[in-house]
Amino acid sequence: MILTVTLNTALDVTYRVPRLLPHASHRVTTVTERPGGKGLNVARVLAALGHKVTATGFAGGPVGSVVRNMLAMSPGVVDALLPCEGASRRTVAVVDEASGDTTQFNEPGPLITPAEWSRFLTHYEELVAQVRAVALCGSLPPGVPVGAYAVLVRVARAAGVPVLLDTSGEALRRGVAARPEIIKPNAAELAELTGSRDPLPATRDARRRGAHAVVTSLGPGGLLAATAEGSWQAAPPRPLSGNPTGAGDSAVAGLLSALAEGLDWPARLTRAVALSAATVLAPVAGEFDPRTYEEVRGSVKVTPV
Repeated sequence: MILTVTLNTALDVTYRVPRLLPHASHRVTTVTERPGGKGLNVARVLAALGHKVTATGFAGGPVGSVVRNMLAMSPGVVDALLPCEGASRRTVAVVDEASGDTTQFNEPGPLITPAEWSRFLTHYEELVAQVRAVALCGSLPPGVPVGAYAVLVRVARAAGVPVLLDTSGEALRRGVAARPEIIKPNAAELAELTGSRDPLPATRDARRRGAHAVVTSLGPGGLLAATAEGSWQAAPPRPLSGNPTGAGDSAVAGLLSALAEGLDWPARLTRAVALSAATVLAPVAGEFDPRTYEEVRGSVKVTPV
């Protein structure tokens, strides 16, 4: 069993419009809704890969009810979300069909009380005792301590469970110091953490700050990994145009599933890049076509750096 943690769950709404123009009214051609937040996206991809998954975090208000009802229809994902008094957020992705580009709007999320956070910690400790790996993903909702992920990493490490951390800012800086197995920042998040915009030395610097391995998303350039076994760059066979929403979460699912299966680093990176690429090419945000995934996986290039 793999556990994913989404403290700031969301209802992901995708609008498709013929062309997105500032200061204009738009006729939406299609609307898609699905349960979201990074950890829930990761959970769905893990389940699609055949892994048993439990998803936890907070869900509250009418939006939280919709998220949980929709999550119940996600095969292979066990709902272990905790209710909260505040209302869960929505995220809106607007896809410009003419260019393929996407514009994203993210709400802040519910205010979590100290009592709710304390209850979650007890719940999390019980879940960690039953799983093989943990993904800690996404932003912190208001009210959750900025060092929350550091606490969750330490709880998992004490139980002998490896952790992948995917967050940003101060939450990432404090979380790295707790020594997670893997962190997966994008290039901007890595630069904020290390102060360097050169990805390779920045990735290695992030390792020295506590993470056992650092996998940096380079956007169209794929993934750059610095690990105890070596450093590699893994790239898709060609530049991709599509909706990047959820692509990073698919990469996290690829890395974590391969870690749980005991695959080596080149195989982990190949799976992560192929899943990410297949997600970019999918018509619905955060989904992927298994046939596209298999096609891309055979062409991913992994190069030592």
